[in-house]
Amino acid sequence: QLQLVESGGGLVQPGGSLRLSCAASGLILDYYAIGWFRQAPGKEREGVSCISSSSGSANYADSVKGRFTISRDNARNTVYLEINSLKPEDTAVYYCAGRRTVQPMCVMTMTSWYIYWGQGTQVTVSS
Repeated sequence: QLQLVESGGGLVQPGGSLRLSCAASGLILDYYAIGWFRQAPGKEREGVSCISSSSGSANYADSVKGRFTISRDNARNTVYLEINSLKPEDTAVYYCAGRRTVQPMCVMTMTSWYIYWGQGTQVTVSS
């Protein structure tokens, strides 16, 4: 059974950092593109980052570029999102999503592109 499970969220002060994890089971992670999305209260779900299958090439939303770093550890079947220099506007539920791809690519502008989703992990940035 394919499953994605996020962890690592929590309460952090502005300027702080967290490392979010997306642990995959029931799949070979190298074959999957993984995206990170977030949804704040009253807002639509937005893509923040994604990492391609195979090569591990990454993309970032402008709002997080330079602050967030995505990486993958295929041996551990886990994708990480390090979120740094956090701002209150980063507060959201963060989700990871996956889709098997033949080409090394990823998408972060369309939630519907992804087939598998985790349950989300809450990140709250507040003083």
